[in-house]
Amino acid sequence: MSIADSATTSGAPARRGRPGYDREGLLAVAVQLFNEQGYDATSVADLAKRLGLTKSALYHHFSSKEELLAVALEAALGGLEAVLDEPGAREGAASDRLRHVLTGATDVLVAQLPAVTLLLRVRGNSAVEQAALERRRVFDHRVTGLVAEAQAEGSVRDDVDAAVAARLLFGMINSVVEWYRPGGSVDGDRLGADIVRIALDGLRTA
Repeated sequence: MSIADSATTSGAPARRGRPGYDREGLLAVAVQLFNEQGYDATSVADLAKRLGLTKSALYHHFSSKEELLAVALEAALGGLEAVLDEPGAREGAASDRLRHVLTGATDVLVAQLPAVTLLLRVRGNSAVEQAALERRRVFDHRVTGLVAEAQAEGSVRDDVDAAVAARLLFGMINSVVEWYRPGGSVDGDRLGADIVRIALDGLRTA
């Protein structure tokens, strides 16, 4: 199943039949387990045990472990891709658009922390993972283009390769999955602005 196929699946009305879990709740537990054990190391039996369900009850909601992965990755990738299509990412000076994208991407990470964590750990061992990695490459390419535009307009220093700058910027953003915890001392609502302030100040020409 491709990730595109999963978007249709995830948009369908939630199937409810077994008490205790709907699709959203079951998906949340599955993603948590994938992040703890690794996707490849997690079996359907592991999922059923963690959920306290039989395998048949699990299959009532999702057709396979691969579908769980695809739906989770869609939540992360769909959110990131949507940021690039927002007016703030398409209109105005390149430096302002870059700021919008970096802030928006951080907001997606905070809102979809488990799913983004899972996305950052996929290695391309299945068709679903390969499709996700390709979408990440396209996203990265678009961000690199935005950095290059900001360099061309003179608002961002051009003595750093645009692709390297984009990787370093998102390296900072992606590191959030390792230390940010909802409900902790760090305010998730202002995290994106804080990261962008530190990151872009280091790239400004003046």
